[in-house]
Amino acid sequence: MRRLGTGIGWRPEIADAVERMPGIDWVETVAENVCPGHLPESLRRLRARGVTVVPHGVSLGLGGADRPDEGRLAALAERAEALGSPLVTEHIAFVRAGGALTASPLLEAGHLLPVPRTRDALDVLCENVRIAQQALPVPLAVENIAALIAWPGDEMTEGQFLYELADRTGVRLLIDVANLHTNHVNRGENPAEALAELPLEAIAYVHVAGGFERDGVWHDSHAHPVPEPVLDILTDLASRVLPPGVLLERDDDFPEPAVLEAELTAIRGAVEKGRAEATATIGAIRPGSGTEATATTGAARPGSGTEATAGPGARQRVGLAQAALLSALVAGTPVPEGFDRMRLDVQARALAGKRADVVGKVAPELPVILGERYRAAFLTYAHGHPMTGGYRRDALDFAAHLLLTGGVEAGPARRELRSWWLERSGPAPRSRRPAVRMARAARRVLLGR
Repeated sequence: MRRLGTGIGWRPEIADAVERMPGIDWVETVAENVCPGHLPESLRRLRARGVTVVPHGVSLGLGGADRPDEGRLAALAERAEALGSPLVTEHIAFVRAGGALTASPLLEAGHLLPVPRTRDALDVLCENVRIAQQALPVPLAVENIAALIAWPGDEMTEGQFLYELADRTGVRLLIDVANLHTNHVNRGENPAEALAELPLEAIAYVHVAGGFERDGVWHDSHAHPVPEPVLDILTDLASRVLPPGVLLERDDDFPEPAVLEAELTAIRGAVEKGRAEATATIGAIRPGSGTEATATTGAARPGSGTEATAGPGARQRVGLAQAALLSALVAGTPVPEGFDRMRLDVQARALAGKRADVVGKVAPELPVILGERYRAAFLTYAHGHPMTGGYRRDALDFAAHLLLTGGVEAGPARRELRSWWLERSGPAPRSRRPAVRMARAARRVLLGR
C-alpha cells in the first residue's frame, strides 16, 4: 500500500520545469503519447529520482458499446510496465460509436463523451472494466468526466452510478473535482451530493484542473487557472477522506513555473483545510473510511460478487443510442429525442474546435503552410467529414481533401501541401484494400497521372 502525495501532469512543454519543481511526489503522463521503447529522458530522470509515473489513457472508450480493443489494452499494459507504474487510469466515457454492432459507419469523437446512467450502460461498462482489469498488469482506476450535455432518461445519479461500478467490479476511482464542478454548472448536479454517495475507500487519487465559463456553459479546458469553486470541492472531499494523491492537470497555455507552483500550493492548502475541518467536526477521519484512502499496488478491492456481464441486447441498445448521439454531433444527423438541441450545438462546435486544435498539433506543418486560413478551412472540412480514424489520419485526409477539391489555389502553398501529403501518405495494410485503392487513386490525381 502506498500514498502518492502531490503531483502534476507531465507534458513535454513543461518537462524541464516539472523536474525542477519542489515537492513533486509523482507525475501522470498521457499514455498514448509515450512510446515504451523510447521513453522521454525527462521521465527517465524523474523515475531515477524515485518519482512515480502513472500512465493516463484517453482512447480505450470503456463506456462504449463494444468490448475494449485488445491492441489498445496491450499498449496500455506495455506502458504501465515500461514506466514501472503502480496503477493505470482511464475514463468512464465513450470515444467512438457505430460499426458492426449497429450496422452504421464507425465514427470517432476525438473527445471523451458521457455515458447514459442507465442499467444497460452500467452493465456494459462493468463488463468492459472487468475485461480491462484482466488484461492489465496493475490495478485500474477510472475517472468521472466533465460533460456539456446530459442524457435523457438517466436512472441513477453520478454518485450512485460510480458506487455501483466500484462495488460490482472492484475498480478504483479517479475523482476529478474539476469535472464535478463542470457538471454542477452545466447539468445542475450537486458536487456535495455526489461526494456523499461515493465509496470513498475506492478513491485512487484526485484530479484538479481549470476551465472557463462562457454563456452559462463551463468548458473544462485544462488551460486556465484552477478556480476557487474547484478548490472548495477538493476541500469538501478532503474533509470526508484523506485522498491518496492529488494531481494538477494542465494541457495548454502553460504559464510560468512559478504560477504552476502557486497552484500546487493552493491545492495542498485546500487539502489541509479539509483535514482541519474533519478534525474540528468529528475529531478524526470520517467513521467507516479507515485511517486514510490509499493507492494500492496489489489487486483491486473485491466487488460484491455481482456478475459484471451485460445482459442480452444491452450492448446493441447502448450502441444504437451512442451512435445516434455521436452522429448528430459530428455528422449533422437529426438530434435524438430528449436532448437539448442548443447544448448539443455547443458540444458539436467544441468537438470541431478541439479537432482543429489537435490536428494542428499532430501535423504542425499544416497551420504553417495554410497560415490564417487553416482553422476556417479545417472547420469547413470537418462539417462534412466526420473523423473515422485517429488524428494523424484526419490530418492526411484534410490535406488530401484540399488538394483534390482545389481548396488551395495554385502556388507555393499548394506545392508545399502536396509535398507534405506525398511524403506522409504511405501505403495502408493489405487488409484495408478499399482504403488502399482510394489512396492510390488520390495519389494518381495528386501526381497528375
